[in-house]
Amino acid sequence: MIMKSAVVVVLLLSSSSSNNGIGGVHSFTLPTSSTSSSSVNSSHRRHDHIINKLHAINGDGAINGNSINGDAEKKKRVVVIGNGMVGQRFMENLLSLDPTQTKCTISTFCEEPRAAYNRVKLTSYFETRDPSALSMTSPFDASGRTAWYHENNVELLLNDKAVSIDTASKTIVGASGKVVNYDVAVLATGSYPFVPPIPGRQRPGVFVYRTIEDLEAMLAYVKANNVQAAAVIGGGLLGLEAAKAVADMNVKSHIIEFAPILMCRQIDQGGHDALVGKIEAMGLQVHCGARTESFVGEDGSTDNDSMSPVSALRFSNEGWEDLPVQMIVVSAGIKPRDELARGTDIAVGERGGIVVNEQLKTNVDGVYAIGEIALYNNFIYGLIAPGYDMAGVCAKVIAENELGIPLNLSEEPAFTGADLSTKLKLLGCDVASFGENQPSPDDADVSHLVWNDAIGGIYRKLIFNKAGTKLRGGILVGDASDYTKLHALAMKGGALPENPAMLLAPQSARGGEVVEEELSSDPNTQVCSCNDVTRGQIANVVKELGVDKATLKEVKLCSKAGTGCGGCEPDVKKILAQELEKLGGSLSNHLCEHIPYSRPELMALVRTDADPTSVNSFEKILAKHGHGDGCEICKPAIGSILASIYNEVILDDGRDALQDTNDRALANMQRGGSYSVVPRVPGGELTPDQLIQMGETAKKYNLYTKITGGQRIDLFGAAKYQLPDIWEELGSVGLESGHAYGKALRTVKSCVGSTWCRYGVQDSVSFAVRVENRYKGIRSPHKMKSAVSGCVRECAEAQGKDFGMIATENGYNLYVGGNGGVNPVHAQLLATDIDEDTVLKYLDRYIMYYILTADRLERTAPWQAKLPSGKNGGGPIEHLKEVIIEDSLGICEELDRRMQHLVDTYHDEWAEVVKDPERRAKFKQFVNTDENQTREEMIEFVDMRGQARPTNWPADGQAQTNWRLEETNVFARSEKSWVTVGKVKDFAPNTGSTILYGESQLAIFNNAKQGEWYCTQNMCPHKQAFVLSQGIIGDAGGVSKVACPLHKKQFGLADGRQLDGDLSIITFPVKVVDDDVMVELPSEVEVNAILGTSGLRVQSSCMDAKKEVLSGV
Repeated sequence: MIMKSAVVVVLLLSSSSSNNGIGGVHSFTLPTSSTSSSSVNSSHRRHDHIINKLHAINGDGAINGNSINGDAEKKKRVVVIGNGMVGQRFMENLLSLDPTQTKCTISTFCEEPRAAYNRVKLTSYFETRDPSALSMTSPFDASGRTAWYHENNVELLLNDKAVSIDTASKTIVGASGKVVNYDVAVLATGSYPFVPPIPGRQRPGVFVYRTIEDLEAMLAYVKANNVQAAAVIGGGLLGLEAAKAVADMNVKSHIIEFAPILMCRQIDQGGHDALVGKIEAMGLQVHCGARTESFVGEDGSTDNDSMSPVSALRFSNEGWEDLPVQMIVVSAGIKPRDELARGTDIAVGERGGIVVNEQLKTNVDGVYAIGEIALYNNFIYGLIAPGYDMAGVCAKVIAENELGIPLNLSEEPAFTGADLSTKLKLLGCDVASFGENQPSPDDADVSHLVWNDAIGGIYRKLIFNKAGTKLRGGILVGDASDYTKLHALAMKGGALPENPAMLLAPQSARGGEVVEEELSSDPNTQVCSCNDVTRGQIANVVKELGVDKATLKEVKLCSKAGTGCGGCEPDVKKILAQELEKLGGSLSNHLCEHIPYSRPELMALVRTDADPTSVNSFEKILAKHGHGDGCEICKPAIGSILASIYNEVILDDGRDALQDTNDRALANMQRGGSYSVVPRVPGGELTPDQLIQMGETAKKYNLYTKITGGQRIDLFGAAKYQLPDIWEELGSVGLESGHAYGKALRTVKSCVGSTWCRYGVQDSVSFAVRVENRYKGIRSPHKMKSAVSGCVRECAEAQGKDFGMIATENGYNLYVGGNGGVNPVHAQLLATDIDEDTVLKYLDRYIMYYILTADRLERTAPWQAKLPSGKNGGGPIEHLKEVIIEDSLGICEELDRRMQHLVDTYHDEWAEVVKDPERRAKFKQFVNTDENQTREEMIEFVDMRGQARPTNWPADGQAQTNWRLEETNVFARSEKSWVTVGKVKDFAPNTGSTILYGESQLAIFNNAKQGEWYCTQNMCPHKQAFVLSQGIIGDAGGVSKVACPLHKKQFGLADGRQLDGDLSIITFPVKVVDDDVMVELPSEVEVNAILGTSGLRVQSSCMDAKKEVLSGV
């Protein structure tokens, strides 16, 4: 007997899905459908099989005639109605049970214009405006399809809604008229947003929040109608997500809730109060107990007929005035999308939903229902995790009972309900509930403990049995860091502390440093509740992928962990890092140990914060998004972010303590601790008076002069205390800071163009001057260089710059993303034959897009190379054209506005110092004396073709390098006394200053953040340069440190030990008495004998003497 194979058809309607993405059109991000620990190998095996079958598939992903009419006759067809997250998961599960598809073929109806995507993460769409970032499988092509359907022989009926099902003939009809036969039908149509019958709901400006198209429509309406305020109807999970979406559009958001509290199914009054405090602190407003009467039109009408755009909400609450809004988003709940079953013999619940049993079967043979459409035990499950559970059970039931695949299960698969515990981050606030979080009022076996921190915005309620021996459930708002532990205690049981109250306090209130909840090492521990993925499965995926391929993206793709609600992604990342470490690898995109974000992530957090005043300083950003004291990595990165957003003087209000080696001095530190000065020369154009002044200044201060590679003049060898005087003299002829010291625009090089050259077709010099003057001083992730060539002969080498312009007869061709250096990159053509104003418009957007999204110290070329490809497959440059020219992300207005702010707030940083005595005082060499030590006293200067330069540094290991003392505590036996070295105000907070003691330079560090003072030698032992006070202070693992500004050697400030080597520095005790800063020191004679500048001065004679000694051995 020949068994007839089965064909499975899955119907997934995008419109059937609710805001949380259970139904609807969603495509899963995994290449393999296996959930076992061997998922990667399963994927590879199936992939080999798929390659052999590609000839049987049409280009649009539908199975061709031969496959349908031939092979399909031997198989059963499973049709999935609704291509949402649950329907997609069902198909993947079924394919894992029939990887070679010998038993079935699958078809799926998808109403939306693109295949399955993650609706749970819909609000993250604003981060990229790229639908592919939400795709459940792989990037979307221009038609809205992904490769997954083609590779897996799944017929995707895109843009086709199933409109009827005939269970007698076993056929399904799509809106397109297509009739599909089925052997097994799986309804995964999800739900639709419930819109209350409020008069005026038909008006322009009233939206629901469910799909990408909904978001795009809102964005377009906001832009076209200058929407300033919007109301979100509904204060549940979906409503708060919608409110975040509205806030992300830079629109004032009002949350309107009929119930007396928000999220009434998950939290109580105390949780509500804490949550509202957090939400309103972000600038949103909450209105609970609101009885909405109508949506008022601009014409004042409140009926169901007028199409006048919405202008206000009207309430029936006594004394409530109309709320002026220009947009309304309705997110007041969901209703099962069961219209396909109504009028058929498929049983439907009294209040909606398709009735199913534990095997997800309906009352009709061959018809199943999963997700938000399924009514099990008279209950609709509206979360993604139960939907995925249903998909898994249903796939096993169909595989074994309908397709005849022997699974050899010990018991029949069954869905018997689900844990509705949840942990979310809503509008930046932790919200979690677990177990029996709201027991019945008549439940006698209840006791509870409450933590209510109104100041910190933290509310926690733990519910125990009467005896206090069992944790039954809880509510956590503001701090849910120990959710996993508490959830496990409630759901699985386990011994409680002798005093259960020990569980109540949040980690942030338990004293000491906050420690993240430790992940269980048990491989059976569930990590992802949405997809039922264990730690062991994730670990196996990491091992299969290996160190080189185990990225977070690939691990999520292959394990399915973190692809549902996303709440477990931090845990997945931790496990990945731990497993990589076992394999000898590592993973982290964090700026440093203090900031758990990459630069683009931190920039996004800062620039989108609802309260800009809460993130306008390093201290505030660190308190909100990091911990510790900071370091030489995060301080300059945040300093740059602040400059790119606010553009205030970088030396003011403590920002000088954030600046790296050069920025703090507004000049480039060179060998021996002297500085170079590079005035700005826009377009390379100089006047004779400017040339003369530079020459006179160079002679006066004995500065070495050289022409740079960017058509500028560099003056080397200035002492820091001389800089303001030098700048003042240069400024007298109009010379400004050239920002050679900063991660900013350096130069705009030019040829002479049409003003002099016989080949020039445009005035390249004038345009270069215009470009440089527009972008001068703008801080960016890395330095930027530009050039303008006056013709195609390209004398200015514009195509080797971060952005460059080449003149044509009709204007300019604009190139972006090039650079020279170690890895030269040729710039790419962004636009052709455009005028100067258009060039500047596109450059404004390009540069600001780079500033907002590039990693720390990332040049434009590698940043550009990492961008996504354009819609037509043209690579990153096509993406840039879409973003910058076509405004595909809808961010051009922001880019334009932010750039114009930077241009309008430009200031010459040198001039700001010269004209302000307080800023000028920052360049004083020693805070305790007006005496100076010259550059020659610290390092020998030698003659070189008539100019002075510092002597060569010896190679590491030779004399005058890696300075060490034979005794670790050289002054242990010295008689010491407390010496007053200045007043507290003399020492800038959170940075270093230099004092002179005898002829010895000492560094004083005022760690105001911790209330600590330190004193060390000022000489870095590595190259014997007197520079430590100019280094950035911070901490490493809680140890206060300073990073040498020359080579970033790290020294502990308390004991002087090098943290990244075997050198050390001498330290001295410091105390503050009244307002006096005092250091405990030996006599000047003793200190000078060890640390005196003259004895430590680097000089060639010492090196020559060393050579003579060695040669005589």
